[in-house]
Amino acid sequence: MIDLKREADVFVLRFDVAENRFRPDNLAAWHEALDEVEGAGNPAALVTTGTGKFYSNGLDLDWMLGEADEETRRTYIPSVLALMARVLTFPAITVAAINGHAFGAGAQISLGHDYRVMRTERGYWCMPEIDMKSPLHPGMIALIKARVSHQTAHELIVTGTRYTAEMALAKKIVDHAVPEAEVLPKSIEIAAALAPKADPAMGLLKQGLYPYVLEALAGPMSTPS
Repeated sequence: MIDLKREADVFVLRFDVAENRFRPDNLAAWHEALDEVEGAGNPAALVTTGTGKFYSNGLDLDWMLGEADEETRRTYIPSVLALMARVLTFPAITVAAINGHAFGAGAQISLGHDYRVMRTERGYWCMPEIDMKSPLHPGMIALIKARVSHQTAHELIVTGTRYTAEMALAKKIVDHAVPEAEVLPKSIEIAAALAPKADPAMGLLKQGLYPYVLEALAGPMSTPS
């Protein structure tokens, strides 16, 4: 489900479930892995990646609407938003090694990382809600707006464009676009160079950068007019 390996100063978290969609059990495993990285002190950095053709396909709405009980449905999306908030303010450098498709909440959590390295030739980065006729939580919108230009945020939300790595790089959604074999090594290289920056102060600095995003992620689906 979640495999965490340490390579010198860099922890590599590999997400390995069906389409790497978020569910309560793997969300708990994400937090356990993040606890381990955070507890390692300095130096340390984190790289996250997926398996197969998916980095993460985001929320598992079919499961939520079909199998999940009422209490789980109530807490499910807030728990995904809480993971986004934790990644956004993690007290060490984080790099998303986007090995394949990153859709919806999977795309959003990649934006919570400090850097993104995306595979060329295969895989898309996409916010598909317009085609699903589905609204976005205000926290999701706030996260997107905080990490890409307003023009790009508008485009990716209202058009549902499927960005290749080259397209995502041109829009500054990702920082690097490289062949498949280079995605993880490049991500580890970036993380390793900045591993000595790990410190509780980094978490505080990130909180200071994104107070409105954190407030929105912790808030309700809609706000009063």
